[in-house]
Amino acid sequence: MSFESNEKAEGYWRENLRLVLSLLAVWAFVSFGCGILLVDVLNEIHFMGFKLGFWFAQQGSMYVFVALIFVYVAKANALDKKYDVHED
Repeated sequence: MSFESNEKAEGYWRENLRLVLSLLAVWAFVSFGCGILLVDVLNEIHFMGFKLGFWFAQQGSMYVFVALIFVYVAKANALDKKYDVHED
């Protein structure tokens, strides 16, 4: 990866780090928050015949994690194009 200047490189990595940290925050909330801390509150809601807290702990978190991968790929590709370091 070759940047035109150090300022562009620093901007790229700053935005990339912000993206990664925000996706990690979503990951932590879904896995720890919805699967452990808020499970009693979420269990009062039913989703597809299951208690929502149980569903998040068993299946929902995996769906969110896979979705986060696709979100990261799309956002990282857009970031690469913005800083002109994308692959042709």
